[in-house]
Amino acid sequence: MKNFFLFFIGFCFLVSCEQKAIEKPDNLIEKEKMDDIIYDLTLLQAMRGGYQATLDSNKVDVANYIYKKYKIDSLQFANSNRYYASDVAAYNRMFNRVNERLIANKAKADTLAKREEKLNLKKSSDTLNKKPKN
Repeated sequence: MKNFFLFFIGFCFLVSCEQKAIEKPDNLIEKEKMDDIIYDLTLLQAMRGGYQATLDSNKVDVANYIYKKYKIDSLQFANSNRYYASDVAAYNRMFNRVNERLIANKAKADTLAKREEKLNLKKSSDTLNKKPKN
């Protein structure tokens, strides 16, 4: 996940060094949808680190998955990303929103995992404490 963020931060700096302003593309992806795309890309990038075999066995191509899910193409994404990255402050806010969402969803997942673990421990304990019928 760090590599993904580093890539985009580096991209931001490169784009911000350009002298001319980036024109708004005709088929610009809306900010909210772009947030969702970056969120999904971040999750999928993290999965690559820990669950590459699962992605491979299910034949998940991250880029094609994103393009199909959001009904966009690579050029539309690249142009929209370039446009948003041209305003480094706004782009940084976009990543902050994505990061906040990741943190919130991780907290929810951790809570659910703890609840599941408690249930499993209780079931295991109940099974061990049952007296056999004679």
